[in-house]
Amino acid sequence: MDFALAYQHWTLEDWKGMVWSDETKINHLGSDRRKWGWKKPGEGLSDRLVEGTLKFGEGNLMMWSCMGWDGVGNVCKIEGKMDADLYVSILDDELLESVEYWGISVEDLVFQQDNDPKCTSKKAKKWLEDNGVSTIVWPPQSPDINPINYLQSYLKRRLGEYEEPPRGIGELLERVVEGVRANSCLCLSGLNQEYA
Repeated sequence: MDFALAYQHWTLEDWKGMVWSDETKINHLGSDRRKWGWKKPGEGLSDRLVEGTLKFGEGNLMMWSCMGWDGVGNVCKIEGKMDADLYVSILDDELLESVEYWGISVEDLVFQQDNDPKCTSKKAKKWLEDNGVSTIVWPPQSPDINPINYLQSYLKRRLGEYEEPPRGIGELLERVVEGVRANSCLCLSGLNQEYA
């Protein structure tokens, strides 16, 4: 409610200056979430209702992406654990490349990031200040109001449409790139050049 009240008088032009960002995990096999199935009374378990599990799914891809009024910005694969240093590096490369690609000035944008410690770290705050990037006040526990989450969900649904699961993380990354290209929903400059 505080967020809605704080920005209730923003105009369309104000919102056009927003750049939304977030990280997402793309699993090699399946989802981390519980899956529900419905069966008729008296119906036993069947292949339709039970999905096999694998002990080792060969991991997942962690990705960072951003988007603004003029389209989707860069996507980058996150190698290792995301900390303040890596986050600042992503801002320095991927965010600034996206802003340049859109042809807008850093001073004209308002950047959205979540309240994760890496985003609120002294290093990240200093980078934002040094680069003249203003940020929106973001409420805690608020993934449902970040529109980039819907774009990331769309990409994951498209990845789930393949009949066969990927044979490994490399093939999963290829499918991400293919999905990005086919749907023109994300920029590729932040992904591995061997796939671009």
